[in-house]
Amino acid sequence: MTIRISRRRFVSTASAAAFGTIAMPYLSRAADRPLLPQGVQSGDVSIDSGVVWARADRPSQMLVEVSTTESFASLRALPPVAALPESDFTARMLLENLPAGQDIFYRVKFRDLSHPTILSEPVVGRFRTAPADRRDVSFVWGGDVAGQGWGINPDDGGMATFATMRRHRPDFFLHSGDTVYADGPIKPEVALEGGKIWKNVTTPEKAKVAETLDEFRAAHKYNFLDDNLRAFAAEVPILVQWDDHEVVNNWSASKELPAAYKVRDINLLAARAKRAFHEMYPTRASVAEPGRIYCNINYGPHLEVFILDERSYRGPNGENRQTEYGPDAWFLGPDQLNWLKRALLNSRATWKVIASDMPLSIIVHDDAANRKGSEAVAQGDGPPRGRELEIADLLRFMKTAGIVNTVWLTADVHYTAAHYYGPGKAQFQDFEPFWEFVSGPLHAGTFGPGELDNTFGPEVKFVKAPGPGRQNLPPSAGMQFFGHVRIDGRTGQMMVTLRDRADTALWSTTLEPKPV
Repeated sequence: MTIRISRRRFVSTASAAAFGTIAMPYLSRAADRPLLPQGVQSGDVSIDSGVVWARADRPSQMLVEVSTTESFASLRALPPVAALPESDFTARMLLENLPAGQDIFYRVKFRDLSHPTILSEPVVGRFRTAPADRRDVSFVWGGDVAGQGWGINPDDGGMATFATMRRHRPDFFLHSGDTVYADGPIKPEVALEGGKIWKNVTTPEKAKVAETLDEFRAAHKYNFLDDNLRAFAAEVPILVQWDDHEVVNNWSASKELPAAYKVRDINLLAARAKRAFHEMYPTRASVAEPGRIYCNINYGPHLEVFILDERSYRGPNGENRQTEYGPDAWFLGPDQLNWLKRALLNSRATWKVIASDMPLSIIVHDDAANRKGSEAVAQGDGPPRGRELEIADLLRFMKTAGIVNTVWLTADVHYTAAHYYGPGKAQFQDFEPFWEFVSGPLHAGTFGPGELDNTFGPEVKFVKAPGPGRQNLPPSAGMQFFGHVRIDGRTGQMMVTLRDRADTALWSTTLEPKPV
């Protein structure tokens, strides 16, 4: 539902009557009131808009009050949005015509549909709209949450990386995929080295792989059991994409499901997973393609973010060595690739951040044990083949069109790295130099480093990973990583810092923008 609020009236004071039945008395017993078990979150924030999300525990109406002051002394009360069983009681509201570069405070209540006088306690959230002028911008990114059986362990501080990121007060959070591990059961205990035990918070639904719609929903709801994540979500808006573990490891249309799955149709699993994904995040609905994930978010004069979907349109995870472009070599697919070219060409932002959930040159095998098949872009040293044909075409287009200041932000591989791409070291040389930064996991097992291929000439400027013989380290080992970006409003310089969950600045670089 789209709510339109004029700038002139946005900060006007609303009387209690504006909320209609909210001003009516309601039952005082807490047990009678609707609950917001996942709290609140916001997302897809732009210069003049943002999406607010919440979930109730019963059929109800979401009621939102919005203000530019934390005290809510001046506010607007917005029309209700239904939260029904069909959407697992989730509700979203797009707020438009907001003032630019402004802290926006919102207060959410739910009204019981069966008993309209019964309302929940209010839950408060906030976000900041993108600036219309050249102000500083700050954001964090990373991926991979609750993977490899490492769930919420209160003895280890829960999902501590979210608390660390929150302390930076970023403008937004770019979640680079593997938001959940729908294919990864969470057991009550996991044995650690030295005889220690990792103890997980558990739920019945997370005791098995997700197959039903409710089980996919439960995978997302599990993460919200963590206090750190809920507090972060209430204060930092999210831009979100998906990868494989929202469905099942390394999935493509050719995926043969493991024996643990009673559902044998990968397309059915993916459809259920995508519905749960959109229900559980504050994303904007696409009229052109319902359920579409790829989009671009304009975050002021200095920044535009291009969020890719590298799952929905890819070809099968085969050997990826085609010399001619066709459906078997698709990674983004032609429609998304053409959209990206147009969007980059039309962008007037200083920096164009390409949010790719998978790195460009790290080799990821579909069958890791036998080192067979291709899960990512890279297929080994040599000229572009298979999925690399799309990337080569994109890089050549950006050079020819004069598109400058592109930076790739990625995750997926469960370690952190900085890669500089220059044509002088590459097999394919028809492109301008650029950077790719890798970060994660946020809360999952740590792996790597991975093998690089030389097609696009990546040069490793920094890497931190466990190394051979020390794979799948638990979060308690401390090797949980996120990236932090700051753009100087005056100079347009971009500083990228790779950090761990203790907030140690592991490596940093400052990039000078070329004139746009």
